Amino acid sequence: MLLLCGGCLAGLGALTDDDPTGATPDRASAERTAAAAGPTVGTPTAPAAVPATPSSLPTTTGPTPTAAAPVVQTREVTEQARIPYAERTVKDPSLAKGKRVVRVRGVAGVRTLTYRITVTDGVQTGRVLVRSVVTRAPVTQVVAVGTRETSRCDPNYSGACVPIASDVDCAGGGGNGPAYVQGPVRVVGDDIYDLDRDGDGVGCD
Repeated sequence: MLLLCGGCLAGLGALTDDDPTGATPDRASAERTAAAAGPTVGTPTAPAAVPATPSSLPTTTGPTPTAAAPVVQTREVTEQARIPYAERTVKDPSLAKGKRVVRVRGVAGVRTLTYRITVTDGVQTGRVLVRSVVTRAPVTQVVAVGTRETSRCDPNYSGACVPIASDVDCAGGGGNGPAYVQGPVRVVGDDIYDLDRDGDGVGCD
């Protein structure tokens, strides 16, 4: 048999109305304090959002820039080159031995050269000879060389060799030289040494 007092029932009713969960005032206060303080250590929490970094952003690809192609040009240029003349000698008996006289003067020739030039980006990178033409032939120089022996006899006399000297007298005569000639001699030019004293054209007779 259970007996309840009126005061006890009133206290029980108040307890039931204040905390429907049936928790004691101390427990309810502790739960409210924990909720206000936030999650405790060891309690799983949702991961925070991490801002995207440049390395994690999606990349886009496009055409890779290429170097400009070199500019190549070709052209032809012409140049002129000198062709040296040759020299030819001929013997000339009308000239004294060893004497040289130019009979035909030599003239240099001209050769025209055509080159193909390659230029890459304004810089010459190639040069090829494509044509060579003689536009003016050289003229050979002709030199005459004397072969005539120089006479040591005066050409004004013949028959005997009258030496060339400051004065010539007949051998055996009364002249004082310094040179002498053994006659007779024929005067064919000027009697420069006065060998033909009688004027008959023959001296030292």
